[in-house]
This record gives sequence, structure tokens and C-alpha cells, in this order.
Amino acid sequence: MSDIKLNKGFLDFVYDFYKGMKEHEITLAYEGEINHQIMKTFTSLAEGNMSKNDESELLQKKVYHVMVECLQNISKHAVHPEDEADLEYNRGIFLISRNNKVYNVTTGNVIKNERIIYLTELLDHVNSLNREQLNELYKKQLREGHLSEKGGAGLGFIDIRRKTGEELLYKFLPLSGTHAFFLLTSTIPRNF
Repeated sequence: MSDIKLNKGFLDFVYDFYKGMKEHEITLAYEGEINHQIMKTFTSLAEGNMSKNDESELLQKKVYHVMVECLQNISKHAVHPEDEADLEYNRGIFLISRNNKVYNVTTGNVIKNERIIYLTELLDHVNSLNREQLNELYKKQLREGHLSEKGGAGLGFIDIRRKTGEELLYKFLPLSGTHAFFLLTSTIPRNF
């Protein structure tokens, strides 16, 4: 009897998930390990979906670019199996949603709490800059950027902001005394 209840509960969850995806106009959702093959699959699916919806080539390129940068950010900032014994930490989420005005690319992954201050300062700084300042910072980081221990100089965040003209939305949700879940949403206007 408990298996039947469990199955009905799961089916209710799936239907609620489906309704939530429709309500928030999510066109692609994934949870799991992010690797090069998954990235290729996502970009192919998104491109096919945007072509089907007759999106301009320029918009398709912007969404593609943001997707790649966001997925690379997961691999740069996520906790990796060599860092942790728990392989579940090496997983992430990836969502694309759209409405009449924008596409949203949302990623989420587990990070160490010690990265929160660095990421907050970096994202707040990038969000505070206008287009000219972003271009200057991008060029400066290319010339003399100081790479973090994860290999990035914040170029991905800077570039997303430059390409979209929109603030990066982010949130850190506590998981434990040592880890948090890092959510990032990049918005790409459909009419620019």
C-alpha cells in the first residue's frame, strides 16, 4: 500500500512540476552533472527551439553565448569530486525560460561558503557598471586580470552583462555550515 501512495505522491509532484514549468514558461530544464557533452546537447536543443520560434539570428547568438558562459561558470565555481567526497556536490541545475519580453538562463550549483563573499563582491561590482565601464573592465581583465584559484578573472560575468545589458540576478541558499547553493539568472531581452 505504501508503494501506491509513494507512486501517487510522485505522480502529483510530476504534474505540479509540469504546471510550474508551464507557468514560468520553462523551455529546458536539467539537473545533473554538467560536462562538455551536456553543454553541446543544451545548446543544440535551445538553438532548435529558438529557430522553431522564428527568433532572430542575433538573439539566438546572444542566448547561446550566455548559455555557454553560464555553464562554464558552473564548472568554475562548483564543488568538484576531487574537492569533496560527496559526488552529489558535483551536480547542477540549468533552466531556460522565456516570455514575450525576455529569455532567462538560470543555473544553480553547490559552492563552498568561503566563495560567497568573493562572488557577491564580483557580481555586485559588475552589476554596478554601465556599458562603457563594463567594456573597460573587460579589456583590463583580458590584459592584466588576476586569475582566481578556479581559473577565472570574472570575465564570464562581465561578458554576460556586456552582451545582455541586464543585471545578473543571484542568490545563495545555505545548505550546511560549509556549503551553499548558488543560483544565477541572466536575462536576455528579446527585443533590443
